[in-house]
Amino acid sequence: MVLPEIKDVGDMVVEVEAMGVVVTEEEVVTEVVAMVEETEEEEGGSAAEHLARVHGTEEDKVNCPFYFKIGACRHGDRCSRKHNVPAFSQTLILKHLYHNKYMGEEEEKISKIEISKEDRFLREEEFFDFYESIYLESCKFGEVEEIVVCDNIGDHMVGHIYVRFADEEDAADCLTDFKERFYDGRRIDVEFSPVTDFRESRCRQFDDNTCTRGGFCNFMHIKPVPRMFLESMRGEAGDARREQKRKAEEEREKRRAEESPSRSRSRSRSRSRSRSPP
Repeated sequence: MVLPEIKDVGDMVVEVEAMGVVVTEEEVVTEVVAMVEETEEEEGGSAAEHLARVHGTEEDKVNCPFYFKIGACRHGDRCSRKHNVPAFSQTLILKHLYHNKYMGEEEEKISKIEISKEDRFLREEEFFDFYESIYLESCKFGEVEEIVVCDNIGDHMVGHIYVRFADEEDAADCLTDFKERFYDGRRIDVEFSPVTDFRESRCRQFDDNTCTRGGFCNFMHIKPVPRMFLESMRGEAGDARREQKRKAEEEREKRRAEESPSRSRSRSRSRSRSRSPP
């Protein structure tokens, strides 16, 4: 393979980032070496294009594709590939926040557990109350496009919640606030997540009720939320944001009104001094 001339690794980083992929210089060097070793039979092509194409896929020898797609990896710190937490993202992950009733249970025991209709109803009501509280708290910082709660029970995914905002700045504001918050006596463990499209993250077999791996599946088992419930919350959140904006505007007007008389008196004293005889 004939590689294009590379004068500076930094130039490669800039070229790849221009394609919408955030990488480090170490990743560039590693991928270029891998491309030389594995694609010697090919001719031509851009190393930057190759790096952008394989980023977050099984061909990526540096970054963990599961972490990139799911925001979690069953190997954790022992994974042979990198789990790069993004410096910014529309999506936040709130780790292990939702308390799954089956957490810590073995799969065989779970399959044998029978749940009464009354108990199922109570659990659903508890979940909806939990979901609503997370949704309304998140909406205080901006428009929330989607909230996903994982029903998985594997250690690396149990209780994970993903909050995707329409705007990255709103996600950053929420992250700053949630880092100082507690829930159920525990500090919220929150960070940016690389996941922005849950279509690639979710288990389609679970959606079709055909997943054979149960709660230990490595793809997201997303807890379903009724559409009418979501619509009612969006309306409530919209009303809350409008009320919040109205109060903020009133507060700004009040501050301007308080500052205005003092400025007028200051200008008046200044004019008096200038007119006074020497």
